[in-house]
Amino acid sequence: MGDPHPTPPATAATSPKLRADALTRSFGRGAKALPALGPLDLSVAPGEFTCVVGPSGCGKSTLLRIAAGLLRPSSGELSIRTAASRPAAMIFQDYGIYDWKTVLANVRFGLDIQRVPRKEADARARDWLARMGLSDFAGAYPAALSGGMRQRVAIARALAVEPEILLMDEPFAALDAQLRTILQDELLDLTQTTRTTTLFITHSLEEAIVLGDRVLVMSARPGRIIAERRPPFGRPRTGTVRSAPEFTTLKSELWELLRGEVHREAVPA
Repeated sequence: MGDPHPTPPATAATSPKLRADALTRSFGRGAKALPALGPLDLSVAPGEFTCVVGPSGCGKSTLLRIAAGLLRPSSGELSIRTAASRPAAMIFQDYGIYDWKTVLANVRFGLDIQRVPRKEADARARDWLARMGLSDFAGAYPAALSGGMRQRVAIARALAVEPEILLMDEPFAALDAQLRTILQDELLDLTQTTRTTTLFITHSLEEAIVLGDRVLVMSARPGRIIAERRPPFGRPRTGTVRSAPEFTTLKSELWELLRGEVHREAVPA
């Protein structure tokens, strides 16, 4: 069924970039406290793209928010190996961009917070807009953009600050199937170029297999890691792996691992 305590890839010669040890999180206090996560152990190697799948409500987003510093764990520890004061950037399902700022200003926002000189910040923001195919929309406001374009702005904003770790919380869940596939392929190309360490939360097994170096399977709440699988596709990788027989086999295997957990969450004992 896979190792419930996944380890970094054998090829990783350095310490994990992100590590969680006996991590837990509960909401509420005393007898009414609701366990949401853990105990959970996790390590992510530098440059690794790790996808996490699990039933709704299992604590996937809670894990990501602890990694981003937005939540404190109830017990255990999550550490990030870095010398930077702000090593991580997060991308949310609902884009998280500001309606009153132009596209350029949204992408530049993290650089402004870091007090990067305006000329340099503009240049870096425009470079990422070009990479995302949004140069013509630099002066536009988010209301004029499609959902896919807004998510491209969110990705550009996150990567413009050159984060050591990219945290992505179901960033394509609200998009239609065709656009989701396009953005998956774009993200695949980008992350293979930048080799940014990425922790990616998703409900989609297809998405996890296309994007991930590893796929971690979480239990029903309180979420623990119950298995890991490594898609049998090398790097660089393209979206054509979706048509490979190994893709279908792994998807079926992951669903069998998840089926009981999804049922347990839907019909609690």
